[in-house]
Amino acid sequence: MARIVAVANQKGGVGKTTTSVNLSASIALQGQSVLLIDLDPQGNATSGVGIDPRSLQSTVYTCLIKQANAGDVVQSTDIKGLSVIPSNADLAGAEIELVSLDGREHYLRDTIQGIQTQYDVIILDCPPALGVLTINALAAAQSVLIPVQCEYYALEGLTRLIGSIERVKESINPNLTIEGIVLTMFDARNSLARQVSEQVRGHFGDKVYQSVIPRNVTLAEAPSYGRPGILYNMASSGSQAYLSLAKEFIAHGEKSAR
Repeated sequence: MARIVAVANQKGGVGKTTTSVNLSASIALQGQSVLLIDLDPQGNATSGVGIDPRSLQSTVYTCLIKQANAGDVVQSTDIKGLSVIPSNADLAGAEIELVSLDGREHYLRDTIQGIQTQYDVIILDCPPALGVLTINALAAAQSVLIPVQCEYYALEGLTRLIGSIERVKESINPNLTIEGIVLTMFDARNSLARQVSEQVRGHFGDKVYQSVIPRNVTLAEAPSYGRPGILYNMASSGSQAYLSLAKEFIAHGEKSAR
């Protein structure tokens, strides 16, 4: 069975989709088969791997409303081993259509049940809100990876998110765990960024990945070319940071499996 990880943070602009795309691509480059599921109506993870959201007839939305099977919606990417279930603006309708349905929190889990054995890792890119789509991701996932921007309100937002995860664990998915915390947009020249990093590590200990994602031009530019950073410029500090994170992520999984 695949290792299913939701990349989530209720706060926007923390590098959630950047992490989903680049971590997925980096894990695939390590030889594992990866499925990236875009659960954000903005479709940024979809365009970030080179697929135009506006051109799509079938998306994760089509699966959630049970008009298509997940396996029929999966698309390949330019990276060997990395596939995607794409998204576009149609997904915004799911927030409204699912809200009144019984068992609405398990629609994504049911959608991917038939394809879990085909992948080593499934990454769920969540929207920046604790709505129906994010709840579906947390209900389907085994763990949550939390990107945290190195800025003033980081700890406050992180504490709220962990509280939300605990509530989901109590009511919907008792097996849900925290995969880890990834520090993003780090600038070593900024004393506040260093302080936030120290505070997060002091508070959450070994839950915080050693790999830190820097502020980096490659990571900012790559989406406009429809490519993960490692395809746009593998030598950049941002790409190398995600390759390092992928190795840590894989090692965590192997340690947990023992």
